[in-house]
Amino acid sequence: MRLKGISIIFLVASGFEDLEFWVPFMRLKEEGARVVVAAEKTSETIKGKMGLEVRSDISFDQVKTSEFTGLVVPGGWAPDKLRRDHNVKEILRNMHASGKVIGLICHAGLVGISAGIVKGVQATGSEGIKDDLINAGAFWVNKPAFRSGNLVWGRVVADIPDFCRELVNALVESDQSSNLSELSPGDFA
Repeated sequence: MRLKGISIIFLVASGFEDLEFWVPFMRLKEEGARVVVAAEKTSETIKGKMGLEVRSDISFDQVKTSEFTGLVVPGGWAPDKLRRDHNVKEILRNMHASGKVIGLICHAGLVGISAGIVKGVQATGSEGIKDDLINAGAFWVNKPAFRSGNLVWGRVVADIPDFCRELVNALVESDQSSNLSELSPGDFA
């Protein structure tokens, strides 16, 4: 339960890659995180590419980034829809500016591109967005999963275990850092 007490938000739209949503979602819950699903509308039922459904907890315009330690965007067809939403782009920009963990897997890098947060960083994803990432100023790396600053990248469905490991470790380290920054010198006496 290494993530007990922290909150993570998932951004979804119809056509999300089912496994890229459900496996990290369950993995984070297994570690004790509070996981919140945001979509265009509150209590909206969203269908994934393979037919699995998820119900949103809040709408994009209700997201208060200060309440979350991290964010995950699953791939699939959804990122092409998400990248057009002003609120989604603002959520990513705010989380990135605060140094919070942002997990992007497969086609989710498209959302990072539209939010303007990939320039100058190492990135990966589906081969289908390689040129998009490069054209946005990212440096393509063909690895299953890794971190580049506060961004956690995953390539494709087959790499979900590596992505989850990187994501959980990044969130644990982020939580430990924030706990240390809240300590005063007297806490070490």
